[in-house]
Parts: sequence; C-alpha cells; structure tokens
Amino acid sequence: MSFDDKTTLLSRRRAAPVLASGIAALAAACNGAGQGNLAAVAPPVNPQAKPDKGVPLALILPLTGNGAAAGTSLRNSAEFALAQFKDPNVRLIVKDDKGTPEGARLAAQEALAEGAELVMGPLFAPSVQEAGGLARQAGKPMIAFSTDASVASRGVYLLSFMPEGEVDRVVDFAGQRGRKAFAALVPDTSYGRVVEGQFQQAVARRGATLVALERLPADAGARQAAVAKIAALVGGDKPAADALFLPDTAEGLGLTMPALLQAGYNPARVTPLGTGLWNDPAVFRIQGLQGGLFAAPESAGFDRFAARYQERFGAPPARIATLSYDAISLAVALVRTQGSQRFSEGVFTNASGFSGEDGVFRFRPNGTNERGLAVLEVRGGGIAVASPAPKSFGGGAAGT
Repeated sequence: MSFDDKTTLLSRRRAAPVLASGIAALAAACNGAGQGNLAAVAPPVNPQAKPDKGVPLALILPLTGNGAAAGTSLRNSAEFALAQFKDPNVRLIVKDDKGTPEGARLAAQEALAEGAELVMGPLFAPSVQEAGGLARQAGKPMIAFSTDASVASRGVYLLSFMPEGEVDRVVDFAGQRGRKAFAALVPDTSYGRVVEGQFQQAVARRGATLVALERLPADAGARQAAVAKIAALVGGDKPAADALFLPDTAEGLGLTMPALLQAGYNPARVTPLGTGLWNDPAVFRIQGLQGGLFAAPESAGFDRFAARYQERFGAPPARIATLSYDAISLAVALVRTQGSQRFSEGVFTNASGFSGEDGVFRFRPNGTNERGLAVLEVRGGGIAVASPAPKSFGGGAAGT
C-alpha cells in the first residue's frame, strides 16, 4: 500500500473564453449568479429527469473490502452533489473496486466499456495506477482521490489534499513571521519521506537554514535517540533553531512532545510546525503545541457540507467526502458550459482553477493539484486562522 492509504482514511464555446476570467465566470455560466462554489450551481434535481440519459461519468470506489467506509461516504457525497442539479445531463456509473488494484482495473474496464467519458476515483494509489493506465489508453481523463503524487500524470488528475502543498504553505508563512532556522523530526514512513523532501526544498527556497533533521523510527529506543538529538538544538534559553517541523499524527506527537518539553523545549521560542495531519482535536490538546502552525483548508466549507450531509444520511461524512462532491459538481458544470471540450486538458488545467467545498483548487498539467490553504494556529485547545486561504489564484501559472 502507498502512504496515502493511511493518511487518506484518517477536492459550443471553447474553453478559453469561458475560463479566462476564472472561477466566478465558470460558476456564473452554470447558475447565472456569479457564485464561486461549484457545489451549488443549480436547484434541486428534477424528479422527471431520466437517469439513463446524459454524459456517462464513472465513479470507482472501494465499496467493499479495504476502505469501504470511506468509499461509501464518497459515493453518498457524489450522489448528493448530483441531486443538487436540475436535469444535470450526466449519468453516473458507480463501480466497486473492492479496495484492490485488481478490482480497480476490472472496474475501469467495465466503466470504459459502458462509455464513461470521465473517470472519478479510485481512492488508493495502487488502484489509481491500475485504472489510470486503462483510462489513458482509452483517451479518457481521470479525477482521482489519492494523495500520492507519484500516481499523477498527464490526464490523471489528483483532487486530494496533498501534503506537498501543506508543507510549502506553512514554511512560507513561518518565514514571513521571521523564522530563519528550521529543525525537523519526521516519521520514518513513506509519508514522512514525502514531506521531508518537500520541507527541505521549501526551506532552501526561502533562503533559510536547515539546522538539523532526524527521522523517527518505529523502534522506541532509536526514536528516543532521534528526539534527544533535536531536543539539544531546540531546548534551553538559546536554541539553535527558531522553528521545529513535526509532521506527525496525534499518536506520534503524544510520544515526542513530552521528551522535548523535558529537555526544555519552549514553543514560544521555537515555533512548532505541522501538516494537515494536525487537523485533529486530539492534536490541539497536546502540551507544547500551543502557538503551533499548520496548513489546511479552512473548516467553514466542510462544516456546512457536513451539516447538510448529516441531515440527509443520518451520519457524519468522512473528511474526504468533499472530494467526490466537488468532482461531480465540476463535471456537471463542465458538461453544461464547455461543449465538446468539456473534459479536455486545456479546460482541466486552466490557471484560474475552480472553487469547491474546501476552497479554490487547480490542476497542474502533470496531474497534481494546488489548493488555496489557510494557515491555522493551535490556540487554547482549539485552532484559529493565522492566515486565511486565498479566494482565487489570480490567474497565475499552475506550474508543472
């Protein structure tokens, strides 16, 4: 399994004239209101609409087997999104990949044989790799939900919450606050290696100093030794670093922080930094993380979505449920506004991007994404917005 398996279970006229003015223009073309949120582009579904008509869209998810709970929440959200449209002119083909690459390959074969013009999902990286290869061979794009950038490619777009963007955002903000010397304690896992590489690049890009970086192995003794090395640099009255990167879960932080505090670590002197893994109430209560910063989507959009989902399905959604909601909303909007170019590369990768339940996002030509993220501060057992998420990308290049 890839690292995203764990972290995920804890986004007529030709394209250019419509998309040139950005997110608002696309939403306005859909609902005439100039709203930036693709999730609310039309009134409730017309009960007379014929479900067997319209542009076929495939949704491949683990509805049984590994990841079934998350897959069910993603399916519910996709159907919920579709119900917000009057005569959406799409037909949803739902396939169960059973949480395996083999299942994903079979599901993709079936969906493509049934005429799917766009594939949404799968969730896990190995499944995306299998299904994405078939979609590319068929010349059909995919919007997948894995967080593993290695499975992205031209035509296989990841809508997920990617850790690379979170690292860049929090390091940049820490630099803006005057932090110039960084240390890091990074889990010795696949996820840890991804964020470690991105962290090193982000620090170098800002012209800051990487004082030290230690990996946290699973072995308790080796872990203690790694923590001790960093503690010697961030503790006391004159620490060698002024920011400490801790991209770990609540469980891991619960093991690390007591040792750091015992060595004299003071978060008021050395700012703790994290990733979206910190977006967990259990993290907010950990001693030593007060004043800590991490990047994530602002919570207001998801909170509104979760309330509507709860009302409809009688249970809370998985945190990643907005990914399928936004994928469906985007697909319907493109069907309505882009004619034969609806799922072309130029439409998907326009630099102005799109707006969803978790804020603005855009796809890069290489299949990865960029999201408008907030920087959140751990404060008083909760979080506060230290830097709000941008509302648009301003038309800048999405990069490669």
